[in-house]
Amino acid sequence: MLRLITSRRVWLALAAGALAAVVVVVVRRGRRPEDGPRGDSPVKGAIGSPAKETASGTGHAPRWPPAPLLGVPTEEDLRRYAPGPPSAFRSAVEQTFAPRPPREPLDGAVRSRLVRWGAVGVGLCLLAFGTQVLENAVFSEGTRTVEGIALWSPPDAKDGCGPRTGQALEPEIRYSAEEGPMIRATGPCLVDVVVVPDSVAADPAPPPAESPAAVPDADCRPQVRVPRVRAIDPGVTRAVNHQWRRIERWLAANAPESLRTLGRPARARTIAVAEAQMGLRFPDDLRASLLRHDGARVVGDTWPFGFIGNRNQGVRGIRDTWRRLCGTDGEDIGATGIGSRAEWWDGRMIPFGANGSGDHLVIDSVARDVGRTDHEGQMSFTPGGIRIRSYYGLLKATANALETGGSVGHWKPAVTDGELDWDVVES
Repeated sequence: MLRLITSRRVWLALAAGALAAVVVVVVRRGRRPEDGPRGDSPVKGAIGSPAKETASGTGHAPRWPPAPLLGVPTEEDLRRYAPGPPSAFRSAVEQTFAPRPPREPLDGAVRSRLVRWGAVGVGLCLLAFGTQVLENAVFSEGTRTVEGIALWSPPDAKDGCGPRTGQALEPEIRYSAEEGPMIRATGPCLVDVVVVPDSVAADPAPPPAESPAAVPDADCRPQVRVPRVRAIDPGVTRAVNHQWRRIERWLAANAPESLRTLGRPARARTIAVAEAQMGLRFPDDLRASLLRHDGARVVGDTWPFGFIGNRNQGVRGIRDTWRRLCGTDGEDIGATGIGSRAEWWDGRMIPFGANGSGDHLVIDSVARDVGRTDHEGQMSFTPGGIRIRSYYGLLKATANALETGGSVGHWKPAVTDGELDWDVVES
């Protein structure tokens, strides 16, 4: 029978009743009845069986008159209406509700045990009630099902499903998940998924969602702000300058033509104006680098110095490139759930490098890592096939590659006629 009870509320009610019964038993066992009943003896004699009394002059109690009197029952009436033997149920009820003689007060030990057990019972009831309330609050929506609707590959995937086509999956395939909307990785491919309630999931799968409409990119339309020069952490400045000294020493010894292309230091006020106009904050390591070299410039026939096949842009070059890219692609496909990093361009990116063919090195002003956007409509955050977590990380990786003859991903530095080149090597 207990296995058939599946409701938590019924179990809580049964537990509370059992606990109350235990408390009543403890209280009753802790009390002791008195040795004997108090009060006077019951009155002898009753209507229908008059007691014998000694009367003056006769020695016997007077008998009932032979003729019935109004309001006085006769012996026949008493026999007729005499109550029968009490039933078991009536006896039980009378014993239950009959007044009980007063009992002795509980001693200190019994009262202490009663208080402790009562406190434990109340605490268990409160714990069970709180658990039920918490469970209802957290799991009130029930189970949800996640259903795949599109299969595609990320822009930086080397192989896999090809470009995004919105190809629908089989209707019977469903993926369980606790949250959504989300993207589930399946090998080199990604699956767009949406959360649907159980009632919907039980029905046949709906058709694939329509392509989301583009919305204006808010990052490309920043609010006008007052330029403000922000201080840079001295530790960041020292670290950036240390990596630049390593690069400058190597260029002076191996590629002096490229060393001459490094720009003069930028002004902090110029950086602040560009930040205000773009509505972005440059990371400290990028600002420290611009305060040492404001990009690089063409000197004669020498290509400006830069990282992994790109030339470094100065403050004005960064701002002008950002404006041009926002003018070319100033919209977001926000409904896909894949975010700003999977589109070709987003206004929160800082384009600090350019290769002259429409491709750019960018810094995500939010995540602070380095990415690459190309003219074919893709953005990747594994430039050179590796993850670069910051502008400082790119500086350090470049200095290491120059000094050791190594590479930055699949980009390897080389020197031609005193000029630094970057060659693509097989991984």
